[in-house]
Amino acid sequence: MPNNVLNDNELPDNQTMTDEQLHDDVQDNDDMLDEDSHGIDDGDIDDDNIDGDDDEPSVAGQAVPVIVDMTHIVTEDQSGLRIDKVASLAFADFSRVQLQGWITDGSLLYNGSVQKPKVRVKAEDVLQLSTTLQQHSEDQPENIDIDVVYEDDEVLVINKPVGMVVHPGAGNQTGTLVNALLYHYPQQHHLPRAGLVHRIDKDTSGLLLIGKTKPAQMALMEQLKDKSVYRHYKCVVAGDKASLMRHRRIDAPIGRHRTQRTKMTVMTAGREAVTHLLNVTPLNGNYCLLDVGLETGRTHQIRVHLSHITYPLVGDRVYGGRRQLRAGLTEAQRQAINNFPRQALHAYTLGFVHPMTGEDVEVTTPLPEDMEQLIAVLSDGYDDE
Repeated sequence: MPNNVLNDNELPDNQTMTDEQLHDDVQDNDDMLDEDSHGIDDGDIDDDNIDGDDDEPSVAGQAVPVIVDMTHIVTEDQSGLRIDKVASLAFADFSRVQLQGWITDGSLLYNGSVQKPKVRVKAEDVLQLSTTLQQHSEDQPENIDIDVVYEDDEVLVINKPVGMVVHPGAGNQTGTLVNALLYHYPQQHHLPRAGLVHRIDKDTSGLLLIGKTKPAQMALMEQLKDKSVYRHYKCVVAGDKASLMRHRRIDAPIGRHRTQRTKMTVMTAGREAVTHLLNVTPLNGNYCLLDVGLETGRTHQIRVHLSHITYPLVGDRVYGGRRQLRAGLTEAQRQAINNFPRQALHAYTLGFVHPMTGEDVEVTTPLPEDMEQLIAVLSDGYDDE
């Protein structure tokens, strides 16, 4: 069930990949989109191959031209709306941004002529869409195992392991989740980024939501935008319970670092970012396990916010540094922290409204073994009483 604290202003905007935003917002909020991973988390998602027709076959790695020739006659109840609004209702397989571009370049005609997207229509006016889509992607299918935790005809939820990049990008052309999806689900080739709805960092583990059809993918991205998709994360941080409880809601805008362009930072000119600490469980006097919910989804949001309040994630070499080491550690605990190879962050719960049935769906996955072992070492001998 979604946490009530998130209902008014929920999860990551970045996770909402509208077609035109697949480049920036699907990133790992840092948890995406969601943490999102590489640079968002892993890397920005582009929209070069967003144009697609769910009914057209395509082959991964090959260009497949798709001819679109569609006509719509404006109805009485659509009279007075803008051309681009009516087009988005009539040609729902395409994003409004795509349609606006086609209106401007003449691919989508209004009563046989080129008009601006903002022009208001009248009943019985005719919209004619004629264009050729070059669906193609350089992403290649690879036989890589994936952990499917939920699947039906419309939706797929994957438990991403640590170390897997979500989609190909600079320096990561192979071995990604997208490559794996194209092998196990070749029909995903005609969808933007193989159907990904959001993403998480390479070194963040956990649940990722994927649409198996264009309508499902777009509906789920809209849910991310209107907050009906929620994700909860667990992370191990350097900080005591009393101090962390004073930061149950972290509201601090995040933007790209002015000099270190691969890093994000809290800045007044950044985008709104709100993180909720839903539950704080002490592992010992100076380390805690957090249950975190996102109200927004900025790049590296969880990592940046916790570092900003001086309680960084264990294993976070970028935002944590030496502050991960607190007083009172045994030698075994010190070694466990120093040797933990990634940020101790896991997306463990994912909830959404099924795009076809309208039913609430919630999927959970247990903590990965490396985090379980870290928690065991840090809590060894600790008595909360």
